[in-house]
Amino acid sequence: MLGGTAQAIADSLSQFPYELLSDDGVDGQLYAHPLLSAPLIDGYPDDWTIPDRAMASMRGSDGRIHYVLGQRQQHWYLYIEVQDASVIYRETGPSAASGRSSDSVSVISSDNDGERTVFRFAPEAPGKFTAIRQTGDQEFDETRIEAYWRDTAEGYQLEIRIPRNLAGPRLGVSVFNTEDAMRAGVSSASFTGRIPGPVVTVSPVLESVAAGYVQPGLRLIIADKDGWRLAVAGNISSSSAGAAPAPPSGWLRLVYNLLLEPGAEAALAEPAPTGREMQSYISEALGGKPATRWFRSPDTGRAVVSVAQPIWSGNVQTGVVILQQGTDAILSLTNQVLTRLIILTLIATVVAAAVLLGYASWLSIRIRHLSEAAENALDDKRLHSSLPSALAGDEVGDLSRSFSSVLRQLGTYNDYLQSLAGKLSHELRTPLTIVRSSLENLEHEPLSNDALEYTARAMEGTDRLQKILNAMSEANRTEAMIESAEPEDFGPGVILESTVSAYADAWPERRFEFNNEAPNATIHGSPELVIQMLDKLVDNAVDFTNPDDLIQIALATQAGGVVISVSNPGPPLPDDMRAELFHSMVSVRKDDNGKHLGFGLFVARLIAEGHNGSITADNTETGVRFSVHLPMVRKG
Repeated sequence: MLGGTAQAIADSLSQFPYELLSDDGVDGQLYAHPLLSAPLIDGYPDDWTIPDRAMASMRGSDGRIHYVLGQRQQHWYLYIEVQDASVIYRETGPSAASGRSSDSVSVISSDNDGERTVFRFAPEAPGKFTAIRQTGDQEFDETRIEAYWRDTAEGYQLEIRIPRNLAGPRLGVSVFNTEDAMRAGVSSASFTGRIPGPVVTVSPVLESVAAGYVQPGLRLIIADKDGWRLAVAGNISSSSAGAAPAPPSGWLRLVYNLLLEPGAEAALAEPAPTGREMQSYISEALGGKPATRWFRSPDTGRAVVSVAQPIWSGNVQTGVVILQQGTDAILSLTNQVLTRLIILTLIATVVAAAVLLGYASWLSIRIRHLSEAAENALDDKRLHSSLPSALAGDEVGDLSRSFSSVLRQLGTYNDYLQSLAGKLSHELRTPLTIVRSSLENLEHEPLSNDALEYTARAMEGTDRLQKILNAMSEANRTEAMIESAEPEDFGPGVILESTVSAYADAWPERRFEFNNEAPNATIHGSPELVIQMLDKLVDNAVDFTNPDDLIQIALATQAGGVVISVSNPGPPLPDDMRAELFHSMVSVRKDDNGKHLGFGLFVARLIAEGHNGSITADNTETGVRFSVHLPMVRKG
């Protein structure tokens, strides 16, 4: 739409070729900025109604020279800033005869016939002064020109007002600096300037025509074939929709900027401060090709669409039309819609994430409870087959029921193994008694020597079977004793000391040592069972030691409890058997011909756990240490 409008305006402007065409010689052209009010000639540019960065520049001998030309009714206004390390003023009176040069600024005017007029500005001191007009060989004061010279820290500032009827259509500026010449002691001086060139001014005719084309929210810029701005009409901020609201802030603005096409900064769509429109899309239009550009400021939400359309007068391109429209209304709508969409999307995402997180957490908690229940299903005494989520109808419930079924079968088998020793002991005792009594009766009968030898071997086998049955039934008897025992508070130190002395008499080929580090410790339980437990540990230590080896029994306190330890030299325990040593019918002895079935340490574990304690086995540097941890009675 904007492109079609610009094309229509360009077609209508083709009837003004003389307003659009300018003289050749772009390098020498000066642009006269239209001034809304007449500046006060005081050496300051603060009352000039021109854009920022409107000044042109050229290089001088001591630095940059900045200048700007303005137009107001029938006057030219010139402001110039010169960097000069040492300002030399014009001498008057007798001292002027020395021929010393002074710093000066010249405005060169040229008419269409090439005749030049120079207006030289060389004051005797800062402030207001009169310009000198030079035409050919004539030189005189020009009182119709108003000028003001002001010194600055870096040089000087000059502000001038020249009636337009005194100057021709071409103007140039030159700066004469005598500082370098005075230092060098020569008569030459530095000169900086630009040759007179055509002055490009705003066309009142084109401005009037452009004002009739624009609508609210549109800005129309007309430039000549060299890009110099000839007319501006309209304002892109005057949309009837009102100013666009500020875009979302924070993370919403980031998402908003990602969704919209980036575009150039909206400030770049403003008319060029120098008066010459040379943006890339305008340069395309100056080359005869229509072009568009999208400008947008992510921080402010401001956006501008620009279209550049060449103006043709016949086969000659005479200028370019730049039509711009602010998209306040569109951005206002997109801001609201996108903000609402982003917020709703965010809410939906948060809700979905919360539901998924809650469901995942619920599953995780159920699986964690199932894992913990499976780990704790089998303890030292019985197996628990009841698991959580067994009634659920989902996959976790199926898994729980499968685990429960496996645990029930495992529990049945475990109960069978635990009762196997007692059943065997009970079932084998009667047949063994019959065999033994029969063998005893045979001993009283007249038998041959071979028969007597076979009978002795059979009797020896029955003795071994009897010992095995006694060991198998000892565990059951121990459990019964633990249940029927009447616990009491007693000091284990005195009991252990007397018991160790008895061990020395029972095994004189071994050396025993008792170390009592807790003489005042008290435990709650059965002294007889504690001694039985110690008997099993010492008997195990004797089996794994050689004559004259030292067996150490110690009593100490640790972590609020009592520790009874039995240490002996010997081969280390296998790492994979430490947890299995205290189970029934487990033994690590080698070449014992089946004399030990592994019930001794099992009985020791039953007694330790019957006293709410525990038993462990560890390898030491010299052998093995069995430690029994029992709770200690707190006094007071």
